[in-house]
Amino acid sequence: MRILQLMVFMLFAQVPIQARACDLALVLAVDVSGSVDVEEYRTQMEGLAAALQDGVVAEALVRAQARIALIQWSGSGRQEVTISWRHASDFRSLDLLAADIAAAPRPWRNYATGIGEALQLAIEQFQTVPGCRRRVIDVSGDGLSNEGVEPAAVRDALGAAGVTVNALAIEESEPDLTAYFFEQVIFGADAFVQTAAGFEDYPQAIRKKLLREVAQQNAGLGSFLTAIP
Repeated sequence: MRILQLMVFMLFAQVPIQARACDLALVLAVDVSGSVDVEEYRTQMEGLAAALQDGVVAEALVRAQARIALIQWSGSGRQEVTISWRHASDFRSLDLLAADIAAAPRPWRNYATGIGEALQLAIEQFQTVPGCRRRVIDVSGDGLSNEGVEPAAVRDALGAAGVTVNALAIEESEPDLTAYFFEQVIFGADAFVQTAAGFEDYPQAIRKKLLREVAQQNAGLGSFLTAIP
């Protein structure tokens, strides 16, 4: 792992950091529905914060001058922008974002799962970052959408907005969730699903997912980044 990470840093080092336009706008959409208990919620938020501070992920996000927002979502009518767009201008800004994500309060408990409406709210956020080259929604969840707008019904809006949707399926109680996310949720030419067997696997899975997402912005880096365990 250390050798692969060193190779990635060497490749990044060949391109000087300079003022540049935003290459990536990334919405992190986290499931806080009733199937997620208190401990599992904390695992998600702390795992996501740690992934953003991973050396390779952080390097790529800063080089992309990424904008990052956090949405928490549950059932119909229960989605919120917990953290609006933050600019990953440097490593300090990512550290501050990670701290805010780890400490973010949970807005709801004991409600249903409305993935379609979470995607709709995420699409709206991209209107305020028109200069970013890539638009990605990173949605994670542990269940099928069972309330509100079906996720597949949002695809026309995703296409019109130029948004890619990637998913992290937490198969704690839904063993076929990866297949469901693949068929009904993800969208875009390079869209993919990352699987976590349970919440205990979430921190490693979200790190791998972010590595794969940020790799797409750098030609030639994808195979290195996705190979890091």
